[in-house]
Amino acid sequence: MAHAEHLDLGSALLLECRRRLYTESLPRIRKCLAALTIDEIWARPNPQTVSAGNLILHLSGNVRQYIIATLGGGRDVRERQAEFDATGPVPAKELIDLLEKTLAEAAEVLEEIDPGTLLETHRVQGFVESGLSILVHVVEHFSYHTGQIAYIVKSRKNVDLGFYRGIDLNAKG
Repeated sequence: MAHAEHLDLGSALLLECRRRLYTESLPRIRKCLAALTIDEIWARPNPQTVSAGNLILHLSGNVRQYIIATLGGGRDVRERQAEFDATGPVPAKELIDLLEKTLAEAAEVLEEIDPGTLLETHRVQGFVESGLSILVHVVEHFSYHTGQIAYIVKSRKNVDLGFYRGIDLNAKG
């Protein structure tokens, strides 16, 4: 694949979205779920807080609705509230399989998107959003909940997940 500096803005955005979802967030989620027992995956600290398992279902639903159904023209079958109401126990492997299957379908859509159409608008969840806006939303939403899942692991297990191990985060320039 070409480097982003040789692409038009739309192609560069699509490339960066794939990197953030598949190369950054998905491996982090895999690592997090591997550190938790099934009970910990589905634990809720209080009624207002969802579990890591709920967050995986929610991420899968969001990607399916925004990318697969809206940008890809698939059928929107999402039942958003069910993502939060689920209490498990669905094992980590099944949750990861669901998320990976959803992301694989989304990858096919992202490969087919004409970057020149990213400013066209679509209706999703009662909003009118451009393709560009949809992609930014999905990536930031995915990253946000990946961070929440990491927080669950860190707070339960008192571990450094090592996401930035080997990288000098104090480097300048």
